[in-house]
Amino acid sequence: MNQDILQAKKDVVSEIVEKAKSNKTILIAEYRGLTVAQLQEIRRALAKENASLSIYKNSLVERAFDELGYTDKSLLTGPNSFIFSEDEFTGMKIISKYARRYNAALHIKGAIVEGQLCDAATVKELSKLSSKDSLISMLLSCLEAPIRSFAVAVKAVGESKAN
Repeated sequence: MNQDILQAKKDVVSEIVEKAKSNKTILIAEYRGLTVAQLQEIRRALAKENASLSIYKNSLVERAFDELGYTDKSLLTGPNSFIFSEDEFTGMKIISKYARRYNAALHIKGAIVEGQLCDAATVKELSKLSSKDSLISMLLSCLEAPIRSFAVAVKAVGESKAN
């Protein structure tokens, strides 16, 4: 094999490894039947949310997964797109929306979320969750409510004693 071609393949594997390490989620979706315009629409939507869609040969992704220590490569069959997302849920939400829109043309196969392999059903359930920031704010508001009620009660007692 030509050394230039071999080096280009090594560069692609290194790119995949780097993207996998710098992102929390790798979503794997089959894109059979999507047009170039539809793929561009999905890419633009992902780019707005600090996520990206890339298409690589499965054999190169297998080599990258070997470097990363992922042993299950069962999702790497057929024409796959790989969605890299900086947070856990954004890429899943966007791809789930487009999977519903394009029905049979875009099929979610699974994901690797923070190093753990998830199947398609788990990805669909995770995509329904609120973002991490909104979940934290909901938790904090639940924790704050009793304290606020206690403060109002103390204030009311203090005002009644002052009168």
